[in-house]
Amino acid sequence: MATATIKRKSGVHLRRWTKREYYRLAELGFFRGQRVELLEGRIVVQSPQKAPHTASVDRVFRVLNRLFGSGFWVRPRYPLDLGQTIEPEPNVSVVEGEPEQFERSHPTSASLLVEISTTTLSYDRRRKGSLYARAGIKHYWIVNVPDRQLEVYRAPIPDARYKYKYRYSSRTDLLPTATVSPLALPQAVIAVADLLPPPPPVQ
Repeated sequence: MATATIKRKSGVHLRRWTKREYYRLAELGFFRGQRVELLEGRIVVQSPQKAPHTASVDRVFRVLNRLFGSGFWVRPRYPLDLGQTIEPEPNVSVVEGEPEQFERSHPTSASLLVEISTTTLSYDRRRKGSLYARAGIKHYWIVNVPDRQLEVYRAPIPDARYKYKYRYSSRTDLLPTATVSPLALPQAVIAVADLLPPPPPVQ
């Protein structure tokens, strides 16, 4: 088994887990009942999904699944293999290829990643955004539920100020009345309203 990296700082040892160790912990039941992902060797426990978040994930998945046909795999909350110590689980990913191509290993890239943000907006913008930009993901969306808009990120570039030393150089905020087209399917047009939860009822 590969050994994890140990960082030493001010007498404190920070142990980073390898993917093989991460899988082994899962096999032993360490994460039973929890949603976790591996980010730079750190095992991140995700918040429990409340009903509105789950419904939003399913809404985006259904829209994209109808849109992308043969040659693409639309995946809800499935892992991506972005390196020896990195295996995030974005809310929705669109991968070029068919499921049968990935029976032995997870995809190592994606044509589009989508995170549904209800309480983790800053985290999804900066940390997840920096991670995805470093991985070369060209198109990243955040469904910003509190502000009822879609944030579209493109064109990753190096930037040492960010957690993973990369960021997206282009950000466009789209309101419910706008439309959006995935880079991988530019001829398709999606109503942003179809990706957002319904507006709250008028009191």
